[in-house]
Amino acid sequence: MPEPSVTPGGAEPTVRVPEATGLAAVPTVQIDNDRVRVTEWRFAPGAATGWHRHEFDYVVVSLSAGRLAARTADGVTTADLVIGQAYFRTRGVEHDVVNVNPHDFAFVEVEIR
Repeated sequence: MPEPSVTPGGAEPTVRVPEATGLAAVPTVQIDNDRVRVTEWRFAPGAATGWHRHEFDYVVVSLSAGRLAARTADGVTTADLVIGQAYFRTRGVEHDVVNVNPHDFAFVEVEIR
């Protein structure tokens, strides 16, 4: 996620990340071939992806404006995302992404095989 706005390592986040709500983010795979996998992720407030590891480099393009939190082994970070703004991450990222907004949130993830 772009530019964390909280410090890792157990520091108190600037936004309260809800405990597991049991709500799951909803992935919809749009393209899945030998070159890329494109998935639209939709989150209700408090919904999370669940803990996962990215096996491929990936690009995320936000369809909503707002804040997402990422739980990692090192703590929690948050990022403010802007509609249409893309960011890139390399494979190996492990996290659980949570919608900490009071509104629905969505982004498109493009995994590069």
